[in-house]
Amino acid sequence: MASMAAPYGVPAVRKNPTLPRRNILVAVLAGTAFGATRARAAPIRLLVLGDSLTAGYGLPHEQGFQVQLQAALRARGYDVTLIDGAVSGDTSAGGRARLDWALGDGADAAIVELGANDGLRGVDPKDLQANLTAILDALAAKHIPVLLTGMYAPPNLGPDYERAFRGVFDSLGRRPGLLYDPFFLAGVATVADLNQGDGMHPNPEGVRRVVARLLPLVEQLLAEAHPA
Repeated sequence: MASMAAPYGVPAVRKNPTLPRRNILVAVLAGTAFGATRARAAPIRLLVLGDSLTAGYGLPHEQGFQVQLQAALRARGYDVTLIDGAVSGDTSAGGRARLDWALGDGADAAIVELGANDGLRGVDPKDLQANLTAILDALAAKHIPVLLTGMYAPPNLGPDYERAFRGVFDSLGRRPGLLYDPFFLAGVATVADLNQGDGMHPNPEGVRRVVARLLPLVEQLLAEAHPA
């Protein structure tokens, strides 16, 4: 009679008469455990390409966005290694220029958080769009799933600039296959108790809230990643 176990990937233990049945079962179980260990061995490599908001400006290292995000993901059972591609003061042009360097060791997924400094410097929204498009195109070409998180322009630049600036993110956010978060600082911006003294960068509690809000999207992003 044919074994019922074979179709499900477990060897029929009576096929090899040269080994005791118990030893074969131990070998099968050990092999299964070894395979599971290997499957979990490689952590997901998550690139964070951003500016001071994700670089942890003004905060102790352990309170920055990337450290808090990694801790939150590990608490949920994810084995994730973050690639720090965040530079304080960086614009979308800077992120575009150093993307190849940031991807030097490869990445399985990416969070793109850029644009705040473009707005502060009054960069032409067409340039912002060109830079972000180039970044997203490069990541797509490498089959790296992306979470794009957006930004608002400072109101002092006028409503026309503000609309054009927002239009860049909303347009890119409609790209097929892209995960999109419209505003990185949603629920934190302008709340004094959640920001540092400059009123622009979240304090540790502000960062915690940003991480908690983004966590479901990041989990969705990781589900689309395929570790090498």
